[in-house]
Amino acid sequence: MKSVEEQLAIIKRGAEEILVEKELIEKLESGKPLRVKAGFDPTAPDLHLGHTVLINKLKQFQDLGHEVLFLIGDFTAMIGDPTGKSATRPPLSPEAIEKNAETYKEQVFKILDPAKTTVMFNSEWMGQMTAADMIKLAATQTVARMLERNDFEDRYKSGTPIAIHEFLYPLVQGYDSVAMDADIELGGTDQKFNLLMGRTLQSHFGKKPQCTLTMPILEGLDGVQKMSKSLGNYIGIKDEPNDMFGKVMSVSDELMWRYYELLSFLSLEEIEELKRSVENGENPRNVKIKLALELIERFHSAEAAQSALKDFETKFSKNAIPDEMPEFTFNEAMPLANLLKEAGLVGSTSDAHRMIKQGAVKLNGEKIEDGRVTVEACEKQVYQVGKRKFARVTINC
Repeated sequence: MKSVEEQLAIIKRGAEEILVEKELIEKLESGKPLRVKAGFDPTAPDLHLGHTVLINKLKQFQDLGHEVLFLIGDFTAMIGDPTGKSATRPPLSPEAIEKNAETYKEQVFKILDPAKTTVMFNSEWMGQMTAADMIKLAATQTVARMLERNDFEDRYKSGTPIAIHEFLYPLVQGYDSVAMDADIELGGTDQKFNLLMGRTLQSHFGKKPQCTLTMPILEGLDGVQKMSKSLGNYIGIKDEPNDMFGKVMSVSDELMWRYYELLSFLSLEEIEELKRSVENGENPRNVKIKLALELIERFHSAEAAQSALKDFETKFSKNAIPDEMPEFTFNEAMPLANLLKEAGLVGSTSDAHRMIKQGAVKLNGEKIEDGRVTVEACEKQVYQVGKRKFARVTINC
């Protein structure tokens, strides 16, 4: 096992905050493998790279010789995490929760070593609680304490309803740490209240309080909002290799370094060396390719990564038109901006005009200069917006 100083450097990489760092150092100095907890509610079937920020940190703990406790919150999923929500979340059915939980295990073991990972379900202990037990748990905290959470406070002040069961969520998450004897719990920065509840309840039940480590929320492909499937700015773990490669290549040069820090398994020294190479004239595109290859190899295979690179170079680096793309047939002529919108190449006609003005729209490989034209051609035409969006369109005569 590495020294405490070496371990701490790895643990702090990319982390937002450790509470309490002095206590964590004491736990590390004991030489005993720590029980490292992170919980995920199976509220959707697929994970994206934003979720893997925590899973990567678990992998680092695992590599340091500590015990990883991967908690699937099948019980808490029935409540619905109110964190960051402006309204009560609808509950999931037990069938949906069970199905999503199975896919979670399949996906996380692309990163974690299954032989060194303990998968737990909080229904194991919460499902055995009686109504009296739950009342006793609820009695450990006050409404005033719950309203210290910003999202609860904001909803209360605005008159937005807060369901009673939502107050139970941080209590159940905190009690998970009691049941699991967690030494440290990981979560996003938006989970700080819930993580600290674990410390509070462990102390209440006479156990040594866990330390907490918060990780930043990963920005999506737009570099502004958090990575989210609903926002369409995500890279999914189960994305096809070619799609994953293209998405990684679409991030900005600045965001690329953020992704390296939180998603890559390269050492900080290796990342610094890549930064120096760019400062000395290396094309950032080449560094981005290195990241794309690493991620695809992790979630697919080395062969898939090389195939995706070849496909990318063929389609985009050489400005070739791909053979496969969405096809649309329309029954009447329409303005170009409307056609681009109907073909799903842009979100709105105003977006279309902006992209045309920027020279980012092509017809059969040729840049379109005039966005005011009406499309009337009967034969199939290939329209392209940016580097990655293509559609084959036919107007019925």
